[in-house]
Amino acid sequence: MANPYMKLAIEEAESGIHAGHGGPFGCVIVKDGVVVGRGHNEVLKRNDPTCHGEMMAIREACRTVGTYDLSGCELYTTAAPCPMCFGAILWANIRKVYYGCSVSDTDKIGFRDEEFYNAKHDFSEELDRPECLKLFQEYNALRDKTLY
Repeated sequence: MANPYMKLAIEEAESGIHAGHGGPFGCVIVKDGVVVGRGHNEVLKRNDPTCHGEMMAIREACRTVGTYDLSGCELYTTAAPCPMCFGAILWANIRKVYYGCSVSDTDKIGFRDEEFYNAKHDFSEELDRPECLKLFQEYNALRDKTLY
């Protein structure tokens, strides 16, 4: 029998695939035994490659909790998070991730997560660093700043 939170993540994914929103990726975020965020892949629905299940659940959890800091939360997702989602999970301070399917499983159904784990790119270069450093200095001088 599936974990009750993973069952909710699976149900979230099923609702998304049957609605034509995107791939079979659902997610729930739990804090102190309460679901504070849920989401499923909405890449096709929103024409937005960042609308993965984990990203949608993180956005909802942040709205629910009222902060960008999801310390103390656990995330349940139907597949191992991609690098983008993993980065968001780290930025949100989520303490534990439970996933159903592996990167290999995801690859077998046509998703290319593996290539992003091993990506090397040559399409970026530094530009106008001094001007951007001034912006960083301005930010650093503000009294009421946040970490983000």
